[in-house]
Amino acid sequence: MPDSGQIRREETAGARQSSAASPLKHGGLVLLFALLIVAGIVIAGVLPRVKARSALKIATNDLAIPTVSVARPKLGAPQTEIVLPGNIQAFTDSPIYARTNGYLKKWYVDIGARVKANQLLAEIETPEVDQELDQARADLNTAEANFALSKITADRYQDLLKTDSVSKQDVDNANGDYAAKKAMVAAAQSNVKRLEELQSFEKIYAPFDGVITARNTDIGHLINSGAGAPATELFHIAAIQELRVYVNVPQQYSPSAKPGLTADLTLQELPGRRFKGTLVRTADAIDLATRTLLVEVDVDNRTGELLPGAYAEVHLKVPAGTPALILPVSALIFRSEGLQVGTVVDGNKAALKNVVLGHDLGNEVEVVSGLTPDDQVIVNPPDSLVPGEIVRIATPDHSGF
Repeated sequence: MPDSGQIRREETAGARQSSAASPLKHGGLVLLFALLIVAGIVIAGVLPRVKARSALKIATNDLAIPTVSVARPKLGAPQTEIVLPGNIQAFTDSPIYARTNGYLKKWYVDIGARVKANQLLAEIETPEVDQELDQARADLNTAEANFALSKITADRYQDLLKTDSVSKQDVDNANGDYAAKKAMVAAAQSNVKRLEELQSFEKIYAPFDGVITARNTDIGHLINSGAGAPATELFHIAAIQELRVYVNVPQQYSPSAKPGLTADLTLQELPGRRFKGTLVRTADAIDLATRTLLVEVDVDNRTGELLPGAYAEVHLKVPAGTPALILPVSALIFRSEGLQVGTVVDGNKAALKNVVLGHDLGNEVEVVSGLTPDDQVIVNPPDSLVPGEIVRIATPDHSGF
């Protein structure tokens, strides 16, 4: 049995061990608490960064998907309106020349005058023609007198032949002289008629209803007959109640340019006005130099607002055949593979389609092949767009632009 001294020594040793273990335990707790604080600080600093990095990655991936606007092609009209330059001309246009020589005695109309057919325009003095006519009439009288005498002689010789008072030769001579004198009378009559016709050209008349567009003579001017040099054009007259407009239609539209098509005229000096016309005839031949078809459009001008010689824009409505699809120019992609259009398929995938264009309408173009009306066309496609690329549609699909 241990004694009391031994027990006290054991208690003292136990107290010392307990006293030594207590600071160690306290230090461990402090260290653990510090580690927990450090770990909390680290976690509090790293976790937002991780979240931010994750969000950045998501945003980057999101931004990597291009956002596009799409629209469906518009269906073209059954008629295509083409605008072409045209030259307005009078329906009938004619220079007026004199048909006899002389001096201008008087003129009755000036430029801008509206005249009727057979209206007197001017008079010419023709003294030489008048004298020639007087001489021709005198020659006719002489020929008629000689003819009358030869007729009497031929009749008389014919009666004398019955009694054998003259020879057959004398009768033949008398009959021959009668025939010759008759021919001379006919020639003299023709000469008189010619000079009378020439004298009638002293008065110059309007050949048709129209307007005088030029007067190139005045009182006292020497007039030379004929329509060639050195003759001078006296007047110029134009019929403007109806006008002809000549238009050169490009070869690609020539099959549709048929008589009966409607056409409107517009002029810069008459903004907002349209004048109705009708295509009436074509040249039925393509010009080798311009590759165009010459057509004539007739326009009613009873109001007189249109002037011959003016420039006009002709809006010609030609059948379009199979209606084309209309796209904005901004939807086109020009690459080495050819002309393409971007579309969206399966809701989020890009596809490129080769297209063939028709008419250029300015801000829009016609597509004659390569698209369907149900295609979702990308408007303003990015230059980096490739087939199969994932895209995001920014706006709802809508028809037209």
